[in-house]
Amino acid sequence: MSTNEELIGRADVNDLEAILSVANTDVDEAIHVVKNNADAIFTWDYEKGRRPALNRLYEKAKTAQWNGATDLPWDTEVDQEAVVVANATANMGGMAGGIDPSVIADSPFAKWTEKEWIQVGVESQNWTLSQFMHGEQGALICTAKIVETVPWIDAKYYAATQVMDEARHVEVFAKYLDDKLSGHYPINAHLRLLLDDIVNDSRWDMTYLGMQIMVEGLALAAFGFMHQLTTEPLLKQLLRYVMSDEARHVAFGVISLKEYYAELTDAELKERQEFAFEAAVRMRDRFLQQEVWDRMGLNVKEVLPLVMHSPQRQLFQTMLFSKIVPNCKKLGLLDANGGWLRQKFTELGVIGFEDNPDTGEEYAMFQLAEGELAS
Repeated sequence: MSTNEELIGRADVNDLEAILSVANTDVDEAIHVVKNNADAIFTWDYEKGRRPALNRLYEKAKTAQWNGATDLPWDTEVDQEAVVVANATANMGGMAGGIDPSVIADSPFAKWTEKEWIQVGVESQNWTLSQFMHGEQGALICTAKIVETVPWIDAKYYAATQVMDEARHVEVFAKYLDDKLSGHYPINAHLRLLLDDIVNDSRWDMTYLGMQIMVEGLALAAFGFMHQLTTEPLLKQLLRYVMSDEARHVAFGVISLKEYYAELTDAELKERQEFAFEAAVRMRDRFLQQEVWDRMGLNVKEVLPLVMHSPQRQLFQTMLFSKIVPNCKKLGLLDANGGWLRQKFTELGVIGFEDNPDTGEEYAMFQLAEGELAS
């Protein structure tokens, strides 16, 4: 097996200096080009329903479309600072974001007033929704690639519906940022590197693994966490609608790869295990919000250890894997090759989610109830 240095560029997954060394150098550029090395595959086998689970997913997707421009209450007034205060009061009991008060006294936060805590909450909202938006564009591009590269007609049919879903998600996150919040952030460097790797890989199943299982699995968990915590009704409804789509997207990956991975050799599975670990670490690193602390004028290396040890931050970072781990187990990736990925997820502290329901089985519970979709 490859070493941590070979996979993620550092021996210690928690090496803060190495994590912060990954940064964007072209944040002002509007266009980013990635070479797509995959072949476009035609199939002349048009028999619909050869894979019944994918066919059911496709039929569900056709009736579950919603309109991002008209189905959400965009006339809702959003006072961003008031939302920050309300969220802090409802979920953390104070503006300090769960940071231990005993360490604040000897930190750069010592002189902060409520004004600074509110501002960092505003910046965090802007940053988080910006990364969601960038990730959704990554999903848009990757799902279009799946339409081209997957050899099964049932998968092409379903992937085409997901392309529409992802376009809608980019649209609503961009509109929320533009109309209700107060600024965009560039894509986080760790997220961009992961998306580049997914697009660049020539193998169709690696696009599935990287996007449908890892990125979309993390997004589904993150959206659910934010949906629970936010007190802002428009965002809560937006996330509810997006989650109804995302659950199908992750299920699409689980259903497709379960069949394909059953035929792979140990050596081929090893490559998928290593990619899943690399993706997991990159996604974890992206949520440190380095750019927010830098914009607030703080020494990022000095404040991140304080932030990382807050109970809320640790809970959030762990919960991000609540969908990824059981889905990797369903695909046989946890225990292949002597349980290599199981050990890696154990080291990351997330193996406890392995017995959660996999999304291939639970996606129906996320679907919008009758009456939630506008007629």
